[in-house]
Amino acid sequence: MTDALGWRRKFGVIAPSTNTIVEPDFYRMGVPGVTSHFSRIHIRDQNMDGDAGMERLLEQIRDEIGGACERVLTCEPDYMVMGMSAETFWGGVEGNKEFVRQITGITGLRVATGAEACERALNLHGARRIGVVTPYQPVGDENVDRFFTELGFTVDRIIGLKCPTAVSIAHVAEDELRSALRELASGEVDALVQCGTNLSMVGLADEAERWLGLPVIAINAATWWMALRDNGIEDRVEGAGSLLRDH
Repeated sequence: MTDALGWRRKFGVIAPSTNTIVEPDFYRMGVPGVTSHFSRIHIRDQNMDGDAGMERLLEQIRDEIGGACERVLTCEPDYMVMGMSAETFWGGVEGNKEFVRQITGITGLRVATGAEACERALNLHGARRIGVVTPYQPVGDENVDRFFTELGFTVDRIIGLKCPTAVSIAHVAEDELRSALRELASGEVDALVQCGTNLSMVGLADEAERWLGLPVIAINAATWWMALRDNGIEDRVEGAGSLLRDH
């Protein structure tokens, strides 16, 4: 039997319980016949002030992610989407591959990660030198830098906003993000990347591409784009950047 609403695909999505941005972002980029079904990773201690705080947050994610995957499997999804990004960059390229193996091992399904989605988007645009904005602490930025550098990209600069809690990431104002994008674009870069699925950037990235004249890859848009295209869904989405509009 075919699902009444998800008649093309049902996506199982894993996100931290503290994340208030990725779910509405995925809904706003929705296309007919594709549904997303969220399972939450219980974050008991959302403090991520300093490197130790961010490491503790990721430890919670690692402890809880298996259960979150098992819960969402009960709706019989066709494909998995990671509504979280830090863990997909952790440990560089091999760390992302191991993460994908872990999720596929639990679910038996293919999976879209933010890290791989950004890699695909940058290669599509022919970008080699990039600027990056994140909500992370320095240890998170180091892992983002490692991932892109191992792939052969040059990271011109990372602006890490050092958000003190997981929930506070969603409180970052558009003005602050706009300033960060302009600062990154002042370097010799081919594209800009935004990490952190709880950082609201999809609409701003779409606008910024026009006034900066550069690809601006918002991680939620890139991950959704990867999920759709991996499943042969070529629908175009307006207002979420050039990836979903033109590719």
